[in-house]
Amino acid sequence: MMKIREIVASDFAEWLVLWDENNMGVRDIDVSAQTWARLLDNDAQVYGLVAEDRGEIKGLVHYVVHPTTGHLKDVCYMQDLYVAPQFREQGVARAMVEYLAKYGRNKWARMYWLADANNMAAQALYKSLGKRLNFTLHMMAL
Repeated sequence: MMKIREIVASDFAEWLVLWDENNMGVRDIDVSAQTWARLLDNDAQVYGLVAEDRGEIKGLVHYVVHPTTGHLKDVCYMQDLYVAPQFREQGVARAMVEYLAKYGRNKWARMYWLADANNMAAQALYKSLGKRLNFTLHMMAL
């Protein structure tokens, strides 16, 4: 029976494998260490959930809660959603997004995320869950 739960310190080894896969095998030791520390720090406003089944972590989701203009409530940016390849197409990603949405329903004004336009599986899932906005993302490295 799969359950969605908050990340805890003892998840580190399994989390790191999924985190590395999420980052296409590129590990920045400092970024990984800081990300993990933020996930465990209740004051960091960076949070994490895992999907677990029979003691095995199948996927992770990281999210950032922050204030926004135009609304009194905070918003949730779902920054990372990753499911191990062997567990895909089993409803794990949908379960994690729906869990997060239910958790934030009375706390946040909205939840939002980005997805690669060429990731057809993600696009299909997200189309069924949310409303696609026709914006382009621009980034300036500083």
